[in-house]
Amino acid sequence: MNKVQAGILLPPPRLARYMMFSLRPDSDPRQPLQELAGTVNGEDCVLGLGASLLNSLGVEIEGLSTFPVYSDVGIDIPSTPAALWCWLRSSDRGELVHASREIERLLAPAFDAVKLIDAFQYRDSRDLTGYEDGTENPEGDEAIAAAVVTGRGEGLDGSSFVAVQQWLHDLDYVESMETEERDDVIGRRLDDNEEMEDAPESAHVKRTAQEDFAPEAFVLRRSMPWADESGEGLVFVAFGKSFDAFEALLNRMLGKDDDIVDALFRISQPLSGSYFWCPPVGDTGLDLRALN
Repeated sequence: MNKVQAGILLPPPRLARYMMFSLRPDSDPRQPLQELAGTVNGEDCVLGLGASLLNSLGVEIEGLSTFPVYSDVGIDIPSTPAALWCWLRSSDRGELVHASREIERLLAPAFDAVKLIDAFQYRDSRDLTGYEDGTENPEGDEAIAAAVVTGRGEGLDGSSFVAVQQWLHDLDYVESMETEERDDVIGRRLDDNEEMEDAPESAHVKRTAQEDFAPEAFVLRRSMPWADESGEGLVFVAFGKSFDAFEALLNRMLGKDDDIVDALFRISQPLSGSYFWCPPVGDTGLDLRALN
């Protein structure tokens, strides 16, 4: 029986590298994709395939689409599709360097690396704003129910869908705010991570309370901070059995149902948005039977 890629269900690592690849025109991705699938174990490297890659193979995975463009209430959320996504996981940066070089070598006949982001764990899995990230994540069987495809048949069961966004924080502005004002933006107290009953309706926690949706909108978050010469922020990663829950959360953040915009947009802005399908793991590597 196929299994989900193990890295999806494991806690975030100490260090990570996110890689995105485009498919070169008139190239055949099948051989390099097969070679990569045979080396990926789903734990040290989680692999996701984009809609453009599957379209080039004449394959459709029900539920996989291109990340939509959002432009509402003065907030722009871009769509930045890619053919292939790798999430490399380790506690050693040198291992990430060598692993990414090997992936680039295997994919070189048909793919070009278009984006690379190095990420890290901050304190006890906190965002760079200081607040704990992923507090409301489902666990155990609930995590599997939220993030893993079941009942779809061989080649699909054990797979997962993932939404990936790079967010840029305005840490200068955050640091200029009083602690109470920061807490009102997030909806939790910085000192003890407790949810605030009297938080404003625009607070991020209230906007994205997953149990308040019908149906409930649970996703499995595996986000990590990033920082380089261009700034600092969060790589938001949300796995789901479909994209329905993620899109419900994002629409609520934009105030599409009640015109209340998430206060998080005051301190952070999304730079990218991508969707991928993460195939299951079989006996000899990733199971690509769904791609024929």
